[in-house]
Amino acid sequence: MHTPPLYRQLADHYLDAIRSGTLKTGERFPSIRLMMEKHAVSLSTAVQVCRELEDCGVLEARPRSGNYIRQPDDLPKPGALPPPAPVDTDVYVGIHEKVSWVLRASQRATIKVNFASAYCAPELYPLKTLQDHMIKALRQNQHLLGAQGPNCGHSALRNILARRALTAKANLPAERIVITNGATEALNLALRAVTRPGDTVAVESPTFYGLLQILESLNLRVLEIPATAHAGINLLALEQLLQGAERIQALIVTPNLQNPLGSIMPDANKSRLVQLCAQHTTVLIEDDTYGDLVDTEQPLSTLKHWDRTDNVIYCASLNKTLAPGMRLGWISAGKWHERVEMLKHTQSRGCEALSQLAVSAFMKTPSYERYLRRLRKILTQQRQQMSAGIARYFPPGTCVTTPQGGTLLWVELPRHHSSLALFHEGLKAGIQISPGDIFSNTRRFDHFVRIGCGAPYSPKIDEALATLGQLLKNQG
Repeated sequence: MHTPPLYRQLADHYLDAIRSGTLKTGERFPSIRLMMEKHAVSLSTAVQVCRELEDCGVLEARPRSGNYIRQPDDLPKPGALPPPAPVDTDVYVGIHEKVSWVLRASQRATIKVNFASAYCAPELYPLKTLQDHMIKALRQNQHLLGAQGPNCGHSALRNILARRALTAKANLPAERIVITNGATEALNLALRAVTRPGDTVAVESPTFYGLLQILESLNLRVLEIPATAHAGINLLALEQLLQGAERIQALIVTPNLQNPLGSIMPDANKSRLVQLCAQHTTVLIEDDTYGDLVDTEQPLSTLKHWDRTDNVIYCASLNKTLAPGMRLGWISAGKWHERVEMLKHTQSRGCEALSQLAVSAFMKTPSYERYLRRLRKILTQQRQQMSAGIARYFPPGTCVTTPQGGTLLWVELPRHHSSLALFHEGLKAGIQISPGDIFSNTRRFDHFVRIGCGAPYSPKIDEALATLGQLLKNQG
């Protein structure tokens, strides 16, 4: 007979205690530290026990207080949930292989409708305007393509980015900004600057699969922290882990429109997160790739706004908001600036200047803000139409997030459905999706799907959603 893993045994033990009334609704649940001492288990096992009970709906996190018992209407029976792979602070062996396998399968298929993309449709970007600015830049400097770009980036773009950061309540001095080849290089540089192979880095769970690939490639140990679509990372879980024996060298978060959840952290949570990381000397790396796509006219606050100890490294990109083909990102690394500058030079030298000049010329005009307002309205409509289509065609019990911006929807299927099976069947029909499996090293998100809403809704898209819905119903 198969013996359930230790974390499942302990979760069932506490579920029995709640059923019997030994642990009553409203009572405080034992802390992670107490569970480790009482049951002689590791940090990762104690964390997984709490995750299992959260999945069962019997734990309620209260800020700065702890976990408390809550009694759902329908308490699951012991062992009723499929056991996900245990979370551990270990190297992500195989995550790159898993993601590569999904990407290779997609590349081999004939794709008619792509729901896996996080980008907008090309026609939504101001391509003609950017082309005009490029032509003008080349006319003004005919030797531009023959010259090497500045190592940290062109001053015109760095100045624009510094001024725009002020509207998001972040002070990023232009001379301390380094232009990068997208956010991927920015995050790579940040991690290389503050970690060594074998260090532990915490991430939100679920998180962007590309980040998991970066962490594996740098031989870093990874700890997944639960996150929700309404508030982002679970600060209570993070605080308990920061107080544990495992040293967390860095934490990477996307506070505004997180990928794939679309969550936006409340300002109080942002402030508390910055404070927690500073208190425990854990470097906080902020990915603000999607911030400009939020629905509101007023920019959202960045984590950097709350930084008083220069412990936040700020990374961002224009890949999703303006021009994916230009691969322009940037990093403001604060006290690690000199090291990042050196690593950038070693890794890829300076970025080419033509795209930087074209983008900076456009961004300093009123047309840029008008473009962003128009794009946000279009994306809002596309998300609404896509959500309505999913509600129309997917099985009862399907849940869809309602992000306040961006191009992504995080879709939870009824538990007996498999997103990986849907991925395979979808490819046969020419439809590509992103299965939840690749957004975590666990199996917690096997019944989730990320759906991109960057393309205008059309009969072709509606038909593709109907096909996916039928494929799910065929799963039983």
